[in-house]
Amino acid sequence: MFNQIFNSQTKTITSAATLVGLSALISRFLGLVRDRLLAGRFGAGTELDIYFAAFRIPDFVYGILIAGGIVAAFLPLFSEYFQKGKERAWELTNNVLNCFLILLIFIPLILFIFTPQILNLIVPGFSPEEKALTSSLTRIMFLSPIFFGISAIFSGILHYFNRFLAYSLAPILYNLGIIFGILFLVPIFGILGLAYGVILGAFCHLAIQIPSAISAGFSYKAVFDFRFPGLKKIFKLMIPRTIGSAASHLNLIVITALASTLIPGSIAIFNFSNNLQYFPIGIIGISFAIAAFPALSKTWANGQKEKFSDNFSSVFRQILFFIIPISLFIFLLRAQIVRLILGTGQFGWLETRLTAASLGIFSLGLFASSLIPLLARTFFSLQDTKTPVIIGIISIVLNIIFCFLFVSFLGLPNIFQEFLRNSLKLQEIKNIQVLSFPLALSISAIFNFSLLFCFLNKKISYLRLKEILSSFWKILISCFFMASFTYFALRIVANFVDMNTFLGLFFQTIVSILVGLFVYLLAAFLLKSPEFKGFKSSILRRFQK
Repeated sequence: MFNQIFNSQTKTITSAATLVGLSALISRFLGLVRDRLLAGRFGAGTELDIYFAAFRIPDFVYGILIAGGIVAAFLPLFSEYFQKGKERAWELTNNVLNCFLILLIFIPLILFIFTPQILNLIVPGFSPEEKALTSSLTRIMFLSPIFFGISAIFSGILHYFNRFLAYSLAPILYNLGIIFGILFLVPIFGILGLAYGVILGAFCHLAIQIPSAISAGFSYKAVFDFRFPGLKKIFKLMIPRTIGSAASHLNLIVITALASTLIPGSIAIFNFSNNLQYFPIGIIGISFAIAAFPALSKTWANGQKEKFSDNFSSVFRQILFFIIPISLFIFLLRAQIVRLILGTGQFGWLETRLTAASLGIFSLGLFASSLIPLLARTFFSLQDTKTPVIIGIISIVLNIIFCFLFVSFLGLPNIFQEFLRNSLKLQEIKNIQVLSFPLALSISAIFNFSLLFCFLNKKISYLRLKEILSSFWKILISCFFMASFTYFALRIVANFVDMNTFLGLFFQTIVSILVGLFVYLLAAFLLKSPEFKGFKSSILRRFQK
């Protein structure tokens, strides 16, 4: 019975997205618990700056070999090979697994040796003692790309066979590993316990997917055929994507380097606000993109262009239906969200206000950040990895330029600085340079999204733009009423609860969200939004089951 459930296949994109989204919700919730524990134990100070900075080099390895290579290229090629014969598909899998395992061991080993020298570039503002501790954490974390790299190959297999349950549990176990490290390993090993927790979580991320992949037909073989055509094609497909992913991680390295020269806690504030904005991106944007990727790859490989267009349009509109109201909720409730999630222990009022302001700025580009994963995977399903990479690199260069400009601009008294202070209620805070990073990232995300969509529309002339625009206007009108009622609910409830207590703040937030959600769904119903109908039908089907 357990094996039957564990290895069950999802039947539709919506059901797959629901499963992945539910797991993402649990995983992101655990991520919030993780961040609350970190904030409460360490505050937004030097220790957490060290912890977050230690991720940069291992994440760079993850980006160039895993996110840039395996994730982008493996599934479309596996789909193509499986159409021809499963034996060749499994041969491709073993070749990819063994080849990437060698790379995932060799590259971190080289970086392990030169970690102190590399960190001089990544955290120039750290003291020698802080750099030494960052180096120790980084070297421990080099194990995580190895586990994640193997895990990504099994994820591709599970995606093809629509076995999303094991894949969905993987990120949950990853966060549980980090939480275990905070609660039980930090008291023993100090801040190094955080790194041990990361490794534990990464190992669990891999281990949970292996049984389901074996059940799908995978059988390990020590095959090292570097002349295998599929392996060569994967390297060919991954080169542009690897360049783009490397540029993306270099972008984060630049942000970390700049933040290390600002007030202590700047790296932590940026990462906390970035993690909070990724909560809806993970649940909505990435979940739908992951669920749609196999269907888009299969329909394009089979020449089913109409079905390909239907799938893309439907998923694009569903993401808009969920992410635009969520963006407004986040902007209106940014202070409440940060206080409820992070406002504990060593996390002070100054850090709370700066993190809330950063989150508010992130919310402005949230729609673009949520749609970029779908657009990128749509290009990947066409076996076009060059276009999204080139656009991504241009966006990253733009972001880096804006980071330097905003850090310089917000370091001096000017009209724009006063505008930000007044808009985000930061009048008494002198140094707001940390806001440079969410500003730059939001602008570059909107630019990235716009170019991706324009180029995809040129590449495929049947994207159902009229359907998308029609849904978009209905969503905007519904959101206008939702935002108005949410704002009034916030003000009214504040008169009846103690805003200095957790329960009072929680009650105000929940009531405001419920009022806004009711108004949004009512408006969508009255406007006959097709996404609302699909959402209602999906819920009714689950209740009937």
